[in-house]
Amino acid sequence: MDSGFYAACAGLRAQSQALEVVGHNLANLNTAGFRGQQTTFQSLVAMSRPGAPNVINNALNSAANNFGVLEGTHLDMTAGNLQATGNPLDVGIEGNGFFAIQTARGIRYTRNGNFQVSSSGVLVTAAGEPVLSDPALGANGVINVPTGAVSIASDGTLSVNGAVAGGIQLFEFAPGTRLTSEGETMLAAPEGSAIPSPQSTLRQGALESSNVNSIGSVVTLIGVQRQAEMLQRAMSLFDTEFNRIATSDLGKV
Repeated sequence: MDSGFYAACAGLRAQSQALEVVGHNLANLNTAGFRGQQTTFQSLVAMSRPGAPNVINNALNSAANNFGVLEGTHLDMTAGNLQATGNPLDVGIEGNGFFAIQTARGIRYTRNGNFQVSSSGVLVTAAGEPVLSDPALGANGVINVPTGAVSIASDGTLSVNGAVAGGIQLFEFAPGTRLTSEGETMLAAPEGSAIPSPQSTLRQGALESSNVNSIGSVVTLIGVQRQAEMLQRAMSLFDTEFNRIATSDLGKV
């Protein structure tokens, strides 16, 4: 019975972690360029200590000691919808590309093209972090934006009053590359894994919406909550049974 209690406890912990993931997705439902996270579960079979008799040697015992845990999460790389904003510094991506951003932690990648011009005339994110330029369209590094009407072509060329001022470079990653979410929309990638994305294009005056499906996420949230409630009830029943044994049966031994 103690195995069942521990299995229920492990399951409740896993569902609590899943609840946090779903809640984070829903909290960023309206965050431009956000990539939702999906949970992955696995089963762990409790084994006996080294040198101790192995009592978990049949299907029944294995089932009783099979604990469900949260293996981890992975990013849903499905593209969101492009929504027109009319802001000339908003840029949406069509394709698999990512913007490269220079942060205090190093280069990070994002699909959030909600840009602005800093007081020093540099193209930056809403958090003030520089957008990296395309070496083929200007100096390698930041993008300096003079005062004037800004135009951003589909290939990333940025012009001001008809004169080329620089360019935005897009990167993509090989399938299976491990991307780590940092904050709302920033992604960290293994060093050297980013490659130019020639097939991706830009659309000025638009932003990519979050790829989180609101209805699906709410349904998932309800399902996780119900599973957590059932596991809580199971733990309560085990606890009640433990107390009955302690007060009734053990006194007769």
